Amino acid sequence: MKNSSLKGQPKFRSNKERLSAFLRLFKKQDQVLILIVADPDSLASALAVKKLLQGKVQKVTISNVNEIKRLNNQVMVSSLKIPLTPFKPSLLTQHNKFILVDSQPTHQEVFKTVKFNAVIDHHPLTSGWSADYVDIRPDYGATATILYEYLKTAKLRPGIRLATAMVYAIKTDTNNFEKSAKTQDVLAFQYFYRYMNRHLLHKIECSDLRRSELKYFKIALENLKYVQKRAFTFVGKVLNADILVVIADFLNKVYETSWVFVAGECKKKLVVIVRCDGYRKDAGKLVSRAFKHLGSAGGHKEKARAEIPFENLGISPEEFTTHTLINLLKKHFRRLQKREAPLI
Repeated sequence: MKNSSLKGQPKFRSNKERLSAFLRLFKKQDQVLILIVADPDSLASALAVKKLLQGKVQKVTISNVNEIKRLNNQVMVSSLKIPLTPFKPSLLTQHNKFILVDSQPTHQEVFKTVKFNAVIDHHPLTSGWSADYVDIRPDYGATATILYEYLKTAKLRPGIRLATAMVYAIKTDTNNFEKSAKTQDVLAFQYFYRYMNRHLLHKIECSDLRRSELKYFKIALENLKYVQKRAFTFVGKVLNADILVVIADFLNKVYETSWVFVAGECKKKLVVIVRCDGYRKDAGKLVSRAFKHLGSAGGHKEKARAEIPFENLGISPEEFTTHTLINLLKKHFRRLQKREAPLI
């Protein structure tokens, strides 16, 4: 099925029809590989798919294409005993069916080499790829909510670990329902909440920072600059770009801050984390249009991310400062505003 727009997806009259179409892809002898970019939503969604296929196929493997560095995610995997196999190309020859959840083939280079049988996601639809079965719902707050409907339709009751994973995924991707969410997200949360373990959830949610990472907050605050309610800071070199996300989320809570731009150097790339309230703003669109020609960029209305090789910027990491970040963004804002109404 070619995916050029949401209109290209098959129309199902019920969740029962949708589930049947999905399950028809698989046979008892199949060995299924679920690929993810590991984060709370993809981890929980992959677990849900694994439960759906349990007993219907020979084997299901969940494989993460990224290194899991964020502490919350590490604790989630260990506490909930999520079976993960780090991706390596040989996995593609050891399996005959492939599923992608909480992502799309254009989101990662490694995905572009795989012919997916099924893609289930809640991010805005991209073009230039195909799959036998597609379920893309950008209006849903989390992919976990989509899988909730599959589990309910299949009459599969979640265990404690799956329920806890699904609750954490929905809370994370809806930012505790502060960003866009549908009634279905609320219903899914309420359903899984009955079966989850609140002590496990608390353990995961409270594992935000390592003591060694506190220094980055000090640097971020020292370098923080405001321009018309927009917060900018360059943290310098970081071992793990996820600390930039934690700092951006923290600064986004500051009153009278309309936009947050937190940047740092990681693996010879400039990583820029963007946050806003999503009201008459679109962080994903802004970041994509401003940085996609320089590197990878994209996201949702409320949050977005860009990763740009420093060699594409024509400046060394040592020369980069918060003022450089401001000037870089100003330049792109001007470029955008020549073509369309201001995004900020």
